[in-house]
Amino acid sequence: MGWILFIVCALLWHVGLFGMFKKAGIEGWKAFIPFYNTWCLVQKMGLSKLWFFVQLIPIAGQFVTIWITIKFVEHFGRFGFIQHAATVLFPFIYFPYLGFTANEKYAGKIVVDNYKKTALREWVDAAFFAIVAASIIRTFIFEAYTIPTPSMEKTLLVNDFLFVSKFSYGPRVPNTPISMPFVHHTMPITNSKSYVEWIKLPYKRWFPSPVKRNDVVVFNFPVNDTVINDEERFGSRITYYEAVRQLGREMVWQNFGDIIITRPVDKRENFIKRCVAVGGDVLKIENGKVFINDKPQDFFAASERYYKLETPPNVVPDQELLKGLGINIHGGEEIGDIRETEAPNVVMVNITNEEAASLKLPQGYKLTDTIMDPENQLFPYYNAESKWSVDNYGPMLIPGKGTTIELTADNLVRYQRCIEVYEGNQFENRNGQFFINGKPATSYTFKMNYFWMMGDNRHNSLDSRYWGFVPEDHIVGKASMIWFSWEGGPRWKRLFNFIR
Repeated sequence: MGWILFIVCALLWHVGLFGMFKKAGIEGWKAFIPFYNTWCLVQKMGLSKLWFFVQLIPIAGQFVTIWITIKFVEHFGRFGFIQHAATVLFPFIYFPYLGFTANEKYAGKIVVDNYKKTALREWVDAAFFAIVAASIIRTFIFEAYTIPTPSMEKTLLVNDFLFVSKFSYGPRVPNTPISMPFVHHTMPITNSKSYVEWIKLPYKRWFPSPVKRNDVVVFNFPVNDTVINDEERFGSRITYYEAVRQLGREMVWQNFGDIIITRPVDKRENFIKRCVAVGGDVLKIENGKVFINDKPQDFFAASERYYKLETPPNVVPDQELLKGLGINIHGGEEIGDIRETEAPNVVMVNITNEEAASLKLPQGYKLTDTIMDPENQLFPYYNAESKWSVDNYGPMLIPGKGTTIELTADNLVRYQRCIEVYEGNQFENRNGQFFINGKPATSYTFKMNYFWMMGDNRHNSLDSRYWGFVPEDHIVGKASMIWFSWEGGPRWKRLFNFIR
């Protein structure tokens, strides 16, 4: 439906331009030829031919194309802000009006030369088109992003400010193109939706480029399609699906039904993690070590995990003592970097492998690696039997485009959400026989690539181990550079560092 509406709007845009061309003395058929039509406009209006070539620059050139069409509208004697806004936002309505209404005439260059804008109008126009340009850049080229949680420490710290390149994997066309500029999914103050779903476009990415293993990636949180809209208790911390597993669907809807909302892909919460596996890979974690296709992967120097620190019986391991030992705890108990145990002289400290290896502890102190116990809330949620933990996990096949799986009970536990929700199929189990879109099926071939995302803070990260795969249509961009960092003051050493 979205593509049909898009095609209709594009057709109306060109039909309107056809009428405008004829009024301007340009052969109408030229309006239907991409780029050649703007070449004709540049020639007709006497603009520098440089503008035609500038518009060929990917993404940013679209703003120049918009400016050229605004100049053409001005040659019809239409200088008002509303007319210019209609040119930018509703050309599929406004162009047919200009092209086929008898009262609208092509006035030519003389009317443009004789028109003078007021100072206020200059400022209003500048502000409006600056918003348009900034929105294009934010949507298609790069966006600023702030690290809200410690899940990527110490690669990325809380209150690191990043540039996220949306061009690295190819700019993604928004699913919901009608939305408030510079706001993600919720309006400030009113807490209402910042977008409308009158027009919903299917997934499309321009100039696609693959996500690579070990890239630091920003993506839309896949299980954020349904949200208990209460950030204090639920939101992205405890997902709707986790609440359903804990409480049951009936209880969740009975208690929270009035605040349960759904979100399209591009308006789901933004997460940032490291891509450790791509489509077609088999992932396994053994004693905290990641294996991809049976090959061990390197630890990252800034990757954190919990170590058990044991001090002499009468020594209390508080933050001051830890600092004296050379253990750099960032944030302490507030963000889980210190965990107490039942023994008063034993604590869990969240530090990097590099820091652990370089420590020189006094006699009577002991630091040992920690392997976490099995958890029954890990994806795919049958861990009471599997004994999987964040440190011993898998094996797990990551689906890739063209990957075919057999439809077994075990595979359905892992991949049914991909088949139904992410790839939009109707799946049925009729007494043990499987049907996809009404047809019997014993296997399934995936249409998209999927990725496995994990935080560098390996024991303190809500990542794929808890909720599964990230589909390619959820990928936002690649974290590229830290442009600012703050903790009680600027962290000067982190400024303008590239992310690895």
